[in-house]
Amino acid sequence: MLTRIGLSLMWLLHFLPLAALAPIGEGLGLLLYLLGKERRRVARVNLTLCFPALSEPEREVLLRAHFRAMGRSFLEHGLLWWSSKERLKKLIRIEGIEHWEAVKERPVIWLAPHFVGLDMGGVRLSCDYPAVSVYSHQKNKKFDEMLLHGRKRFGTSTLLSRQQGLRPVVKAMRQNLPFYYLPDMDFGVRDGSFIPFFGVPAATVNGLSRLASMTGAAVVPCVTRQLPWGRGYVLKFYAAWENYPTGDIEADTRRMNAFIEERVLEIPEQYYWLHKRFKTRPEGEASFYE
Repeated sequence: MLTRIGLSLMWLLHFLPLAALAPIGEGLGLLLYLLGKERRRVARVNLTLCFPALSEPEREVLLRAHFRAMGRSFLEHGLLWWSSKERLKKLIRIEGIEHWEAVKERPVIWLAPHFVGLDMGGVRLSCDYPAVSVYSHQKNKKFDEMLLHGRKRFGTSTLLSRQQGLRPVVKAMRQNLPFYYLPDMDFGVRDGSFIPFFGVPAATVNGLSRLASMTGAAVVPCVTRQLPWGRGYVLKFYAAWENYPTGDIEADTRRMNAFIEERVLEIPEQYYWLHKRFKTRPEGEASFYE
């Protein structure tokens, strides 16, 4: 019942101009900061591990800014679910498209780290370009349905469940569909290894290197940045990586984490700090989150 009420409010609010919707979203984020004790604690741990040089008050300022950005992102999902394609194309600008166009005759991996604008960028791309991506189901069934609706509503996206493995992804890429790939979460080390992230060993999936090697794909990173109130979002493509993959999976995965670190330093409040990025620990090492 509460989910339906929340979705109804999001539907009503999506009619507002972004300049009015954004401050409401930031207010929601501050409310979540006050009420979300567990997620607040997780984010504090992550920020302490990744930014030890910052003072505790400085990290607290960053933490509040992150919750404001998350509140905006959450509320502005209503735009993705119900706004017209024309409105979304005005609100979400694409930069650097030439970097993809330069290599799009071969398989391509769009490396898309977990910033708060991730879905905004993905849906914006789906307005114009067929692509394939992988998703994880959400615990809330209705919210899960809405996320899938938003990602598929323009009919150009092929969405695969993580449980389906890599085979259907490879098949889609060989049909010249770019792969919108989100590999920077802790899924354990069964398909990865411990790679430093801001100097802390983090369980990191090595699928980027393996997929690029398997398919001959070019890696073209893309990051979606949330802009100040009323200015929307911008998805920025970066130049395709040269000399990648190298044949050294660990070195390739270190390169991926290093690239993400560089982008985090540019917009630290917009990286997804609520996830237990360092949940999996090397044998014998205590959990950071207990």
